[in-house]
Amino acid sequence: MAVEEFFVETTIPEQKAVGDGVLFPAVVSPSPTADLDPDSFVAAVASQKPRLEALLRSSGALLLRGFPVRSASDFDRAVAAFGYDELPYVGGAAPRTNVVGRVFTANESPPDQKIPFHHEMAQVPEFPAKLFFFCEVEPGSGGETPIVLSHLIYERMKTRFPFFVERLEEHGLIYTRVLGEGDDPSSPIGRGWQSTFLTKDRSVAEERAAKLGVKLEWLEDGVKTITGPIPAIRFDHTRGRKIWFNSMVAAYTGWEDARNDPVKAVTFGDGTPLPADIIYECLNILEQECVAIGWKKGDILLLDNLAVLHARRSFDPPRRILASLCK
Repeated sequence: MAVEEFFVETTIPEQKAVGDGVLFPAVVSPSPTADLDPDSFVAAVASQKPRLEALLRSSGALLLRGFPVRSASDFDRAVAAFGYDELPYVGGAAPRTNVVGRVFTANESPPDQKIPFHHEMAQVPEFPAKLFFFCEVEPGSGGETPIVLSHLIYERMKTRFPFFVERLEEHGLIYTRVLGEGDDPSSPIGRGWQSTFLTKDRSVAEERAAKLGVKLEWLEDGVKTITGPIPAIRFDHTRGRKIWFNSMVAAYTGWEDARNDPVKAVTFGDGTPLPADIIYECLNILEQECVAIGWKKGDILLLDNLAVLHARRSFDPPRRILASLCK
């Protein structure tokens, strides 16, 4: 069978038509004649990368459903077949565990907690260009991963709150977070400083933080990290448009634990507080525009991190989603 016959575009109920009828997300499944062998799938991904990337570029998100991907190792091979360089998870907030190769658990915070909309690692200067998610264990119920196109959020916020968006474009944002030494799995931002900077040495942590543009203030039982001012609005050169690219809503509404007050977690780049009413209206807009993908075992969801924000809904266990970050 020719590899070009391996993938067929299909639809799922959650999809939305955006722009000129482009479906979001794009979805591909095996053709009726596809050889559902893991080696054949990996070979097809490698040979059909341009076609898959074209779907990702037009839609911003690509769901691969129904393929022979059952384990973390299968997922690791699939990610490798795309040929992207790995981005080490340095500077991110979420508790994660390396599973195999370039595969990590997704955010390990408790299942009753939602994870608000964000771009992956938008709060640090070096962020992934692409994200892969993989469903190893389907949720008992809930646990969807809502996704939303960032240029739509920019356009709606610019129309609704032009002065606010102008201030964001002028000043950017400052993110502040207090980290303990070790990870706190009860918190959605519970990654400790040792795993955040991949070291137990404070001087090495300071060097790595400096490369990320992060200032450290050491505390008795942890460290305060201050990042920014960093842009909140960026330009997507691939698609020629401005995009909403930040973790503002996630920080303001979700960066809360024993060490952190979410209202203090993010400010304008000049240090002034953000207006709560606009933050929560932005959250409403995100919910209105999003598509919530219900996971099925074996699903791989590839996101363009510039084009798409993502979130997590609460769920009833079991649920195990794995992730891989790429440059």
